[in-house]
Amino acid sequence: MNKKQVEEDLRSEFEATLAERADRYLEIGHQPIIGNHYFAPASSECIQLYRDGHFIAVVMMSHAINEAIIQFVAERNQIQRTASSGDPKTLEILIGELKQVKKISDVCATASREICRSYRNDVHHLNPTVTKIKFRPLALENIKRLATIEGEIFGVDFVDGGKLKPRNPIYWDIGQDGYTSAYLRLGS
Repeated sequence: MNKKQVEEDLRSEFEATLAERADRYLEIGHQPIIGNHYFAPASSECIQLYRDGHFIAVVMMSHAINEAIIQFVAERNQIQRTASSGDPKTLEILIGELKQVKKISDVCATASREICRSYRNDVHHLNPTVTKIKFRPLALENIKRLATIEGEIFGVDFVDGGKLKPRNPIYWDIGQDGYTSAYLRLGS
């Protein structure tokens, strides 16, 4: 196969799946602007993976992104983690602590817990039970849950002719000049 043939095959596949990709992108309802933190590129790529139909990858990434955001929220609120990260039970305890001290809402805590409980170990370790998982609906559920979490943590209002006003400034690195670095996910 030569490069021209590969390009033609890719173009044909893209055109054949364009409407499906657009539909999947629109059904997510993601947060279009988030803080420019270490997990922002992965979260944005997760949206693109769902749009492009890579459902197993979305489920895997949603677990990691959820863990990163919850740990980030804990760190920003100076809540110490007592156990190593990566353990779903430990993460659920941390989610409970954040909820208890009102750093996340019930809705956010529920979304985060549901991601934790969405076959995390089976998928992470590729246990034989993964053959029984329906990845497309699970990917959609998890990416919508991430949208809920990111909407709460990184929600913004637009004021004074389009300026961003973060609802939770603690999660944004706002400089002395009042500016911050944002990660835009508009029309991915």
